[in-house]
Amino acid sequence: MKIHSVRLVSSSARYQACPREARPEVAFIGRSNVGKSSLINALLQRKQLARVSKMPGKTKLIHHFLVNNQIYFVDLPGYGWAQVGRATKIQWEKMLQSYLLYRPNMVTVFLLMDAKIGLQSIDLGCIGWLGVHRIPFAIVLTKADKKNKRVVQKHYMALTATLQEDWATIPPIFMVSAHDRVGLENLLDYIQMVTQSQKGD
Repeated sequence: MKIHSVRLVSSSARYQACPREARPEVAFIGRSNVGKSSLINALLQRKQLARVSKMPGKTKLIHHFLVNNQIYFVDLPGYGWAQVGRATKIQWEKMLQSYLLYRPNMVTVFLLMDAKIGLQSIDLGCIGWLGVHRIPFAIVLTKADKKNKRVVQKHYMALTATLQEDWATIPPIFMVSAHDRVGLENLLDYIQMVTQSQKGD
């Protein structure tokens, strides 16, 4: 998949306010500071399209980026940030769940995890929730830099072993690095495949 054009179309606090066009969408979720914005910028070959910050919780709205005038990349708020109040956590959780449950043209979700840290209980809970609600998803191990190859492989093996305990067929898993650009082409090709199959339906 080649990137020809990108623009931010909307930033919404509710899924009902998201763009109304029936273009296919792929959404990115994950723990706060897992590298969502960095990955989206790297995939779309833009430096600051999605705002990057060392402070977790920077993304607070549902951001729709129109790519090639054909599909939307959707940047969702991170979950699990401890430095916000309970009311804000509940608000963000409802925003995420409502989008994932009720957005009809959402093709797949990319659940991001830090490859240097490995699977966390909050990620496992999110995987379970997606499975219960039959929401299609793939897992993306971010920050899989070449210098951390041994640690990344260790966490990848642990993740697959855990998933095989409960899943007859485990979801696709991608290992990427926004810094080294490892795995980005594979991920873009997968996005093109799933969005084109949606158009065919």
